[in-house]
Amino acid sequence: MDDAIVLPTRHRLNMDDFYRMAEAGILGENERVELIDGDLIDMATTGQGHSGIVSRLTRDLVLAGGGRAIVWSQSSIRLDRYNVPQPDLAILPYRADFYATGEPPGPADVLLLIEVADSSLAFDRKVKLPLYARFGIAEVWIVDVQNGVLDVHRTPLGDCYTETSTHQRGDQFALLLAPDIVVRPELLFGERR
Repeated sequence: MDDAIVLPTRHRLNMDDFYRMAEAGILGENERVELIDGDLIDMATTGQGHSGIVSRLTRDLVLAGGGRAIVWSQSSIRLDRYNVPQPDLAILPYRADFYATGEPPGPADVLLLIEVADSSLAFDRKVKLPLYARFGIAEVWIVDVQNGVLDVHRTPLGDCYTETSTHQRGDQFALLLAPDIVVRPELLFGERR
């Protein structure tokens, strides 16, 4: 008699399953979910502080970009068949159709990816950041809402980034792939009163 234990096999969803579920209404229009390594992940509810930072970043990046890039706000990026995350913001090269037709944006299209982390900080750092590195996203920002700092991650290698820096009020730095765009963390968190 064989006493070998047979573990159940996990059924991974792919992007086709994910999109069909949305089209069929299984995933509601207002449900915030993303596909990470074949699993449906409920996204954290966004609070007022989170929404304010996303709005401020959207405005500032649109103005700074001068029409040379598209600010992709809270929309999916297709990394592969099993990974369709929904970052808070991504900066994409300008495309006349604004990515409404043809292939959806993928890793090669992302100039900068931004996660605004309030209650999702641990997940963003431990799960999503290695995922983005694995797919070669050149630059990722994690805006730490609770501590009022911006973590910048650049130069992916494997599932990590070789350059990491933390910025706070008073700092300024340029985007890696758009060095003429200079950012100050005050613009993220608002000026001190």
